[in-house]
Amino acid sequence: MYKKMLVPVDGSELAEAVIPYSKELAGRLDLDLVFLHVYGPAESEFLPIHRAYVERLAEIARRQSQEVQQRTGIQPGGKAVEARGEVAVGHPAEEILNYADENDIDLILIATHGRSGITRWAIGSVADAVVSASKVPVWLVRAGIPEEIVYDKWPTITMLVPLDGSELAESVLPHVEALAKQRGAELVDVVLVRICESPIIPSYYIYDAILMPKVVQEMEAKYRLAAEQYLAGVEKRLKDVGLRVRSEVFVGSPADTIVDFANTNPFNIIVMATHGRSASTRWVMGSVTDRVVHGVSSPVLIVRPR
Repeated sequence: MYKKMLVPVDGSELAEAVIPYSKELAGRLDLDLVFLHVYGPAESEFLPIHRAYVERLAEIARRQSQEVQQRTGIQPGGKAVEARGEVAVGHPAEEILNYADENDIDLILIATHGRSGITRWAIGSVADAVVSASKVPVWLVRAGIPEEIVYDKWPTITMLVPLDGSELAESVLPHVEALAKQRGAELVDVVLVRICESPIIPSYYIYDAILMPKVVQEMEAKYRLAAEQYLAGVEKRLKDVGLRVRSEVFVGSPADTIVDFANTNPFNIIVMATHGRSASTRWVMGSVTDRVVHGVSSPVLIVRPR
């Protein structure tokens, strides 16, 4: 599923938080790498410096990716990892998206922060624009993530997959399978999560102190059972293709519950769709997915359903 990964960088240490991920992913998933540095027209006189910077990153990543393969005993799929640096002039998000469209990119790896000031690469800025419009999955890495979940601790990883019961949310499942199986499904633990929102109680029960708790309990039990049955079906599908999977069901606010669960039980990656259930509770950037991205330390792989 993944053959070529685009890694946008802007020259800052924050943006370069993705570097450890790029060499591990390239080495373990046998991906070719393209480092892209986008600069403004006013910086054109510094083109040689920009090009030297991004080509240096590419060479370091290429060498480190090969070291990963040697350390882990992974045999390259016909050829060694290739890495190159590219530069472009223009608006960062637009150039990143254009490059991905025109060069058969399968995955974009980008930091959630970058250069400080008005041009910083952050959710709400460049990364947000890329996530919102990208036709390929976007892997977001927050600078300063906890040491225990840094992805170069792979091959032992845990993957959190929140689902809401919709086909759109389930569009992440092929990506979950691909990530787990490309390099050792037996070493990846997948945790499926579904959040049951608190039941809406009819107004005529509100003032009945005896009956209302019973009604709430019964409705929550009904919601939980439906969620467990749903996840059991998804779990079976993934186990049938060789993945190690377990499920969790919670009652509460989807975004808050996912954030609390992920921060209490750090995951190496969270895989989510940018869309989910329709109506007011849909999972879109600006809603559940957006709040999760802002609230967790774990990297997040965001998939836009086609």
